[in-house]
Amino acid sequence: MNHTIRNRFRSRCAALGLAASALVLMGCDPQRISELEEGVSTEADVRERFGPPEAVWDAPEGGQVYEYNRQPAGDVNYQITIGADGKMSALRQVLTPQNFAQITPGMMMEDVRRRLGKPMKVTPYELKRETHHDWRYRDGPNDSDRKVFTVVFDSDLRVLSTMSARDPELDQGSR
Repeated sequence: MNHTIRNRFRSRCAALGLAASALVLMGCDPQRISELEEGVSTEADVRERFGPPEAVWDAPEGGQVYEYNRQPAGDVNYQITIGADGKMSALRQVLTPQNFAQITPGMMMEDVRRRLGKPMKVTPYELKRETHHDWRYRDGPNDSDRKVFTVVFDSDLRVLSTMSARDPELDQGSR
């Protein structure tokens, strides 16, 4: 096997391994969530079940918001709020049509990131002077309900527009 083919093989194996790991983690999420209780579970309980967060932000009412991202393989992003008292005050899945409706033209990229978590993909379009951020989500209980929410940012990192479309990966298997 020549060097180039071997490297491609290793890259594909690594990608498959990461995808499998992500699926295993996502499968454990309902179990982890069921073990936590708002107002009772502590920061240590959250970290024990979910590990270190992808990002941490200051919460408006004090405390912190932890992001647990399941992109790009998954279709959820969790945000867990730890109150100033060190107890979990909220656990929510933020990739919902209700949250998407709050993303409006002129909003800054950092504000979008705090609302939705890290996107699954970021695509720059240099000639258009735009960048598209995509989040995979589920708009119903079935696999066929998977969609992609896209936020289009201008060169100043302000929202120009948003859109939702059927997840293109659903159609790749039929080719």
